[in-house]
Amino acid sequence: MTKKYTETEQEFLDFLAEMEAYNEGIRLMAWDLRTKAPKNSVKQRSKTIGVLSHKVHQMSTSKTMKDFIEALKNETSDPIIHKSILECEKEYNRNAKIPDEEFKEYVMLQTEAESVWEEAREKADFEMFRPYLEKLVDFNIKFANYWGYEKNIYDALLDMYEPGITVEILDNVFPALRNSLTNLIKKVENATYKPDTSKILVPFSKDKQEAFSIEILKEMGYDFNSGRLDETVHPFMININPYDIRVTTRYDENDFRMAVFGTIHEGGHALYEQNLSEDLVGTPLATGTSNGIHESQSLFWETYVARSEAFWNRYFERLKTYAPDSIANLSKEDFYEAVNEVKASFIRIEADEMTYPLHIMIRYELEKGLINREIEVKDLPKLWNDKMEEYLGIRPENDREGVLQDVHWAGGSFGYFPSYALGYMYGAQLRHALNKEFNMNEAIENGELHKIKEWLTRNVHQYGKRKEPLEILHDVTGEGLNPDYLVNYLEGKYQKIYKW
Repeated sequence: MTKKYTETEQEFLDFLAEMEAYNEGIRLMAWDLRTKAPKNSVKQRSKTIGVLSHKVHQMSTSKTMKDFIEALKNETSDPIIHKSILECEKEYNRNAKIPDEEFKEYVMLQTEAESVWEEAREKADFEMFRPYLEKLVDFNIKFANYWGYEKNIYDALLDMYEPGITVEILDNVFPALRNSLTNLIKKVENATYKPDTSKILVPFSKDKQEAFSIEILKEMGYDFNSGRLDETVHPFMININPYDIRVTTRYDENDFRMAVFGTIHEGGHALYEQNLSEDLVGTPLATGTSNGIHESQSLFWETYVARSEAFWNRYFERLKTYAPDSIANLSKEDFYEAVNEVKASFIRIEADEMTYPLHIMIRYELEKGLINREIEVKDLPKLWNDKMEEYLGIRPENDREGVLQDVHWAGGSFGYFPSYALGYMYGAQLRHALNKEFNMNEAIENGELHKIKEWLTRNVHQYGKRKEPLEILHDVTGEGLNPDYLVNYLEGKYQKIYKW
C-alpha cells in the first residue's frame, strides 16, 4: 500500500531525493578513486567531487531546506518524516556555519589528500603528506569553533560520529579499559604455553583467499545482487545507495588473516546497510545511527563470530579446500589457537582482539592533542612511535607501519577513531544480550549464521538513524556503555587458549 503524504511532505522527500542523487554520484566516484581510478585522474576527480559536494552543501543550508524544517518540524504526524526533519535541522545548523567557499576548498583538499597519503604511505614518507595534514587539522579546528562546544573542542568533532559521547566519557572509560587490557596482556606474556603461528604464515594465493572470503560473505547473508567485493589499499565498505552496498579488502599472500578477517569485518558493516527498514529509503535515516554502532556490527562478525572456536569447528574443513597443505594439515585446535595469537603488532587492522583497543587509544590521544593545539603535526611520527612503545612495547621502523598506516586523517575524519573502541565495547554487550535469547556458538556450529543476522537486524539494523546510538544500546541491553563485558569476554577466551 502506497503511503500518503501531504503536499509539503512530498516536496520535502523530492528535495531529499535530489540531494541523494548528487551524494550517490560522489560516493561512486570516491569508491572508484580508492579502487580502480588511474593515478592521473585524481586532480580532476577531486574538483568534480568538490563541485558536487558544494552543491549538496548549498542545498542542505538553503532557504528551501530552512522552510521545510520550519513547516514540518512541529506539523508532520509521520514519525519518519519528523525524525528526518530533525536530522536535516542538525545538518543545517552545522553546515550553515561553514562559509560556502571554505567547504568547497575543504572537500577538494580531502580528496587530494587521500591520494597523496596513498603515495606517501607507499614511500613511507610522512613529509610528503605533512602539509596536507596540517591544512586538514586547521580546517577541523576552525569548523569545531564554528559549531561550538561546552567543555572540550574535540567534543564538537566526536559529535559528528558518536552523538552523546564526549571527551569526559572517553577519559573515564579508556584508562580503566587500558589497565584491564594491560593486566590481561601481562598474563598472556607470562603464560608458558604459546600458540604456534609458523604453519599459518605461509603463501596462500590471493584467488583462493578471495574465493573463501566470498563463500563466507554469502554464509553471513551478504547479498551479492546488491553489492560486490573489490581490492584496495585500506579496506572499507561504502553505501552507494540502499541497493548497492560494496565491500573491499586487502590481500597479503603471506598472511591470509588480513583478507579473511578484514572481509568479514567489512561484511558486518555491509549487513547493517543492506538490512535497514525499507521505510527509511529516500530519507537521511537510511544509514547506520553512528560510527560506533556501525563498528559494533563489523567487529561483532569479525571477532565474536569469525574468531570463535565455534566458527572454526564449522568452517575449518571448508577453509582446508582452499588452503595450502601446511594449513590443511593442521589440527583444528592448533589452527584456532594460531589465528587468535596475542602479539603486539604495528598495523591496527592486523591487530589481535586484546591489543586492538590500545591502537585506538593512541590515535585518540594524538587527535585530541592536535585539535587542542597541544601538539603539532610535524611531531606526529615521533609521538606516534613513542606511544606505540609505551602502550605496546614495539617501535615502528618507518612511517608506513607507523603514523601513515590509516587513511582516516587524510579524509579529514577527526573524531572517528574512538568509534572503533566504542564499537568493540558495544559489540560485547550485544553479544551478551543475544546469548540470553539463544546460544550463539551453537547457531554458528550448526551453520545458522542467519539467526545471528536476523537478531542483529531486528535489534539494530532495521532502525537506521531512527534511534540514537546509546538508545539502541540501552533498548537491547538494558544499560549504558559498560566495558566489563569486553574484558570478561577476553579473559574467558584467552585464559583457555594460553592456559594460564
